[in-house]
Amino acid sequence: MDLYGLIGYPLDHSFSEKYFREKFIREGIMHTQYKAFPLSEIGLLKELLIEHPSLKGFNVTIPYKEKILTYLSGLSVGAQVIGAVNTVIILRRSSTIELMGYNTDAYGFEKLLSSNFKTIISALILGTGGAAKAVEFVLKQLNISYQFVSRNQLKNEVISYGELNESHFRNIDLIINTTPLGQFPNLDQMPDIPIHLINEKHAVIDLIYNPKKTMLLKEAEKRGAFCINGYQMLVEQAEEAWRIWNG
Repeated sequence: MDLYGLIGYPLDHSFSEKYFREKFIREGIMHTQYKAFPLSEIGLLKELLIEHPSLKGFNVTIPYKEKILTYLSGLSVGAQVIGAVNTVIILRRSSTIELMGYNTDAYGFEKLLSSNFKTIISALILGTGGAAKAVEFVLKQLNISYQFVSRNQLKNEVISYGELNESHFRNIDLIINTTPLGQFPNLDQMPDIPIHLINEKHAVIDLIYNPKKTMLLKEAEKRGAFCINGYQMLVEQAEEAWRIWNG
């Protein structure tokens, strides 16, 4: 039995586990299983690899997309540039285990953009975590200017939510939420942006898929914005991960 999985914490409502289970049934993929492995700390990964010798690869989600890097033997070019990993191949030798890291979030986000937008000039990226880094990578490739917004101003190029004003919203056409704010079960949460400044010239992408329509998307939609959740990106990145695992 070939085993694949997902690490992160918590994993109460895993998209990947349900998606791959249905994919295996739909496509007649036999003797293959996908399981969620909630790790309360990343250090438990070594134990997981020993306990599950049939594990061939795994996805990585919050909060380990950056913390996983120190456990890897190598990185794809894209993952190295992005600085975050969400897909890992396990290479088992006779006496060693090597982990190779990839980033399929960027692939998924690029597919989402290209299938829904013709022209984007400038964007706000809400959040600075692993998903935000994948989004930044894609925007750079497409020559779309962007501004990071975060509660924590760790870098000079990041502004706080309190600094957002009318000029920012006048000069951008896309807002991308990469934070977990609004994700189930915290349905009444949303990033602290001046929502009244959103209008019909804006588009809003929320990478959250559960619920399908977050508080942010509901409020933006009321003001005429074009809104998309993260479901398509998740499907695209999952399929790319499967291609990587299976050559």
